[in-house]
Amino acid sequence: MRDWEALVRQQLAGLVLEAEERREVIAELAAHLEETFEGLRGEGLSEEAAEKRALAQVQNWRSLRRKIQKARRKEDAMTDRVKQVWLPGFLTLFLSVILLMANEVIGIKLGINPLFVSAHGSGLKDPVAVIYVPWLVSLLLIGAIGAYLALRAGASQRAALLSIMFPVLPQSIFFAIWIPVSLILGDHISHNTMPGGLLMGLIGWVVLPAVALLAGGLPVQVLRARRRASA
Repeated sequence: MRDWEALVRQQLAGLVLEAEERREVIAELAAHLEETFEGLRGEGLSEEAAEKRALAQVQNWRSLRRKIQKARRKEDAMTDRVKQVWLPGFLTLFLSVILLMANEVIGIKLGINPLFVSAHGSGLKDPVAVIYVPWLVSLLLIGAIGAYLALRAGASQRAALLSIMFPVLPQSIFFAIWIPVSLILGDHISHNTMPGGLLMGLIGWVVLPAVALLAGGLPVQVLRARRRASA
């Protein structure tokens, strides 16, 4: 009786994977070949013929080895991206939204009013930017959390920066699209989207939060970089 795991292990001797991953790949492929072999034997083929038919499924072991390694590298890269960017990023976004909502509710109960900033000279009577100072302060901690989680997962400085800035990405995308649109359309759109108002909104919802997030996250990046350098 053919030892399928020994056969696969020999053919994939140059497979560069972690020990546990390598064992899983060999066991899975060996089980598939053995299942095929048993099925062919059940159809009446001799042991030798069934073995040849089963092995014929792998036409080029070297090519198969390259494909396995490539697929595993892609999986590892995706897993790293999730741990280093998406999880810390969405966590910081979630925390920023929750704390903003809490700031609004608690602020009303405690009588803590936000700052209302108008675009002077734009002819607007209503505020165009609402700034929640306690929320901006809380973004210092959120930025630090994002940087710490990303760097602990092995993120690069650039990936960690993306995790830090994640809470302002939706607003940044909105203003990046809407400001050019408002400038192009001009008088054809509502006066509430005049350039002065959009500029103040950009400052209140993108620039100031981004500064707060960076002020909390960058010191964590610097400290982690120094620890790695001294290790």
